[in-house]
Amino acid sequence: MFNNILTEEKENILIITINRPEKLNALNEGLLKELSMVFSNANVNENVHAVIITGAGEKAFVAGADINELNKLEPVKAKDFAEFGQKVFGQISELNKPVIAAVNGFALGGGCELAMACHIRLVSENAKFGQPEVNLGIIPGYGGTQRLPKLIGLGRAMELILSGDLIDANEAYRIGLANKIYSSAELFEKAVELAKKIVSKGRIAVSLSINAINASLNLSETEGMKYEAANFALTTSTKDFKEGTSAFLEKRIAEFKGE
Repeated sequence: MFNNILTEEKENILIITINRPEKLNALNEGLLKELSMVFSNANVNENVHAVIITGAGEKAFVAGADINELNKLEPVKAKDFAEFGQKVFGQISELNKPVIAAVNGFALGGGCELAMACHIRLVSENAKFGQPEVNLGIIPGYGGTQRLPKLIGLGRAMELILSGDLIDANEAYRIGLANKIYSSAELFEKAVELAKKIVSKGRIAVSLSINAINASLNLSETEGMKYEAANFALTTSTKDFKEGTSAFLEKRIAEFKGE
């Protein structure tokens, strides 16, 4: 169905593999369009409760944007180019289902921005992150200047973006860009394990938690607290809430229905 990505649904988990290994899974316009289609469908697909994104091959998650496309850009088209990538990555970050990046190698430029758009980043020992756009005479265009400071702090983001330096998995973990580090052999298995754990929880609670956390990026603390309280109240109207609290009191495992 797609030329640049592979998709598989398994046990309510949508697995997306960026599939351009000969180009180190570099992002191009066609790939972004396919990602947009996949996430539009995931948003309304009741069978999808979580998403995992990874890269084909052993070298790269996504090694950046396709330089052949970048080289042909002029200002007006470049603005559209950046805004479309931002829109697609916004679909990912705003999805009210957990999105886990299994970063299995290079995550550079647009690849780092794609990983940051995901809610959780699990990485392999050989993963490398960076925003090396200044080496090409441009700046990050898919959200890097906005998401990176929120994840790792202003000073560290300034250093990474202005220097164009790459960092390894250990440094990414130390500064908060990576959640966990695993061997290449176990990375995907651990991503599935985490996705299954989240899927086993109250689906409405997971969804509203994502919404509330995302809202914290744009609301004042006072507004954010009100938003959290409203969503907390909403969860108490669900069957899952009754099931979860009853299961706890009865010392049994809850069986959530997403209702």
